[in-house]
Formats: sequence, C-alpha cells, structure tokens
Amino acid sequence: MFKKTWIFTIVALCTLAFSFPEQSSAHANVYTVQKGDSLYKIAMKYGAPLKQVMAMNNKDTAMIYPGEQVKIPVHASASEQDLLSRLVEAEAKGESYAGKVAVATVVLNRVESDRFPDSIKGVIYDGKQFSPVLNGSINQSASHESKRAVKEALAYQGYDNESLFFYNPDKAQSEYLRNKEVTTVIGNHYFLR
Repeated sequence: MFKKTWIFTIVALCTLAFSFPEQSSAHANVYTVQKGDSLYKIAMKYGAPLKQVMAMNNKDTAMIYPGEQVKIPVHASASEQDLLSRLVEAEAKGESYAGKVAVATVVLNRVESDRFPDSIKGVIYDGKQFSPVLNGSINQSASHESKRAVKEALAYQGYDNESLFFYNPDKAQSEYLRNKEVTTVIGNHYFLR
C-alpha cells in the first residue's frame, strides 16, 4: 500500500511539474539568458531575425550574459494577424501605407510594454482604447494593403520610435495625449510615447 501511494505521489508531482510551461519572465516577450545561450540561438528558437532581436535590445554586438533579459519580437498567429489587420483597416482607412504600418506598430509596442496586456488581442480589446472596437467597425474585412502593413510591422519590430499611442487631433481631443512626446506625424495621425 505504501509503495502504491509513493508511486502515485511521484507521478502526480511529475505531472504537475510538466503541466505548466516554464516562463523565463513575467512578461510574455522577454527571455532570460541561460548559460550556453547565444543571441543567435535565442533568435532561432523564437523564429526572429538576429538583427531584429539586436535592434529590439539596443545591441551593437551579439554579446549576452546569463541572467540578462532579452526582448523577443511579438509572434502573431494567423488569427491575431487578421484581428490586427482589421483594426488597422478601421483606424487608418484613407491613410498612407506608412500610416497603416505605424498603427500596427503601436499595437505591437503595447504588447511589449509592461503598461499594457501581453497579447495582440488583449491590447486591442483593452477597455476603450480603440474606437473601432467600440463602434463595431473592427468586424469588417481588412484590405490587402492593411494585411501587408501588419506583416511589415511584425518584421519592423525594434526599428521604430517606440510609439505607444496615436490619434488624429482633428477628430479627437485628449489632454492626456497632448502631454505625450510626439515621435512622428504621418498623414492625419500623431504618434506618441
């Protein structure tokens, strides 16, 4: 009886130990460097270009150290890309291609920021952040150009001005946003951090 209980306990503990994925950090897009890691290995593991990982971490060389936190580019599933494309279409319809890429980039920057949810869906549906979510226009199909802009924004991570907000001052008035640093202006949108 004791032997069966002991075996059951070991099996239960092993099951629990392997049931929860190991996370290197509380933030979903950060990896803690382990002994034997290289920046190249980390980039390969996450399917990201080495230069992009270096840019996201402000590195001129690929030198890393155990315990160091390395930001990893957001990887988007097909459904997340579709959702983001629909948001871009609704938010930046009539804007230039560069403006659409910048809108998608704001969402990706928010995913990486500790101030916002850690997923594309979480950022998009976070409270009253985006009017297309509130008015339902996010449910309309995205154009080919908006889909292409999302793919470019995903590939562009780490090379932007770290914008976390955007708005059209002709359509929205916000004291909160007026006090943010403007990173760029594209078309009718001001991008800020």
